[in-house]
Amino acid sequence: MVEHKHEAMVSGLYKQMKAVFENSEQAMYLYLDDVHKVCNKRFSDLLGYDSPKAWAAVDEPFPTAFVAAKSRRTLVSAYQDAIERFIGATIDVTWQGKGGTVDTRVILVPVAYEGHVLALHFITPR
Repeated sequence: MVEHKHEAMVSGLYKQMKAVFENSEQAMYLYLDDVHKVCNKRFSDLLGYDSPKAWAAVDEPFPTAFVAAKSRRTLVSAYQDAIERFIGATIDVTWQGKGGTVDTRVILVPVAYEGHVLALHFITPR
């Protein structure tokens, strides 16, 4: 039941923001937890995945699957601040993509949907 609700939340917020996801010049993703996440084509391309669905299907803990070790603490801390304290952040993150690492600047902001807080990320290569 909770699983279905989380899927519905991520899907619902994505649908509400579909124009932003499809038209943003930045890579972006929306994150609730390791299973419930969605990204745009720019982000899946940035990390070397064939599609946003292929990226979202990765079934490993998010930090170890996608974030270079040196950036994990920074990203997790910013995420926790967004979810727990409603604080946005701009941080440097090195991602672990299929073809190697990618240095980026990330804008991370909390967003609320149906009483739950998720984190929306905008990513620009550096």
